[in-house]
Amino acid sequence: MASLRLPAQLVTRGTLNHHTSSSSAASSVSLSWRRSLSPDNSIPTLPSSSSLNRKPSTVVPVTCSAAAVNLAPGTPVRPTSILVVGATGTLGRQIVRRALDEGYDVRCLVRPRPAPADFLRDWGATVVNGDLSKPESIPATLVGVHTVIDCATGRPEEPIKTVDWEGKVALIQCAKAMGIQKYVFYSIHNCDKHPEVPLMEIKYCTEKFLQESGLNHITIRLCGFMQGLIGQYAVPILEEKSVWGTDAPTRVAYMDTQDIARLTLIALRNEKVNGKLLTFAGPRAWTTQEVITLCERLAGQDANVTTVPVSVLRVTRQLTRFFQWTNDVADRLAFTEVLSSDTVFSVPMTETNSLLGVDQKDLVTLEKYLQDYFSNILKKLKDLKAQSKQSDIYF
Repeated sequence: MASLRLPAQLVTRGTLNHHTSSSSAASSVSLSWRRSLSPDNSIPTLPSSSSLNRKPSTVVPVTCSAAAVNLAPGTPVRPTSILVVGATGTLGRQIVRRALDEGYDVRCLVRPRPAPADFLRDWGATVVNGDLSKPESIPATLVGVHTVIDCATGRPEEPIKTVDWEGKVALIQCAKAMGIQKYVFYSIHNCDKHPEVPLMEIKYCTEKFLQESGLNHITIRLCGFMQGLIGQYAVPILEEKSVWGTDAPTRVAYMDTQDIARLTLIALRNEKVNGKLLTFAGPRAWTTQEVITLCERLAGQDANVTTVPVSVLRVTRQLTRFFQWTNDVADRLAFTEVLSSDTVFSVPMTETNSLLGVDQKDLVTLEKYLQDYFSNILKKLKDLKAQSKQSDIYF
């Protein structure tokens, strides 16, 4: 077993505030976060939304162990070697597919599971087992990797902090220690404006931690995935099941994850993007009701809509905070605060498109995405119905 001892300047216990950070560069000054989320002294704690002044404190080193890790300096690493973390997810699989199509050597970090991710191997990727909640499993997956693309997020049944904070901190620390050349991190648009929402607070704090780590990085904030609308609205409407919505005026500029993958790899090759914060948004921002209306029109049938007032979600969140065993539910319901704030999850893409050399007209619109989905699914349903009738005649 080889032991990887992370640099002391990465394992930190000082204070960094949620909104601003000091430019002090003394190596003895450590990163830390005021809101304690972990008893493990090797993991920085998250801040509250109060001031964030850095203060020096005791540095506590962390040791990550991995089998046969070769950290010899000067070992050549191909610039095309990529590790995709969260490769089985909605975005991760699109990153993998696009990178393979463009000739990258793709390695996928996935958790050990009863049903292996064979589709990734079938595409041509290499699959390695690792778990962000177990830091000792990380270093071996980084050997021979040039770039890490971090698409991972915790499962719904997990505490938000386990993967999205503690796991990401461990991954960034190991990436720095092992000389990873570039790190791509996906965050959430407006995460810096909503410290009251745990996941958004964690995303913003991770952005700051990555920035302070000294890694060459790109941070990409996202607004929403078009793919998520299929299970939420399109399928229930086709199956004549209830569609759940809210009365919130929040608007989201949903984006096709294939477009996100394409733009990510363009950014990866553009040296001008290094160290920048980019925000990817779809061509138009939509309310929940507008999305449902569009699905109804394309499906040719009305939706059975059950509207849940935001006020009810807010009360539910307050109730769940009374019990330890429902704290995770309360954290996820914290998004109701965003829903009730008239937030628009969208930004103009003009500057980003210019930087990346992308034409806005090449980005898929939500109308086109859903139209293609409904056209394909309705054609398949029609063919199945026709086959069923032929079978009835035959028998």
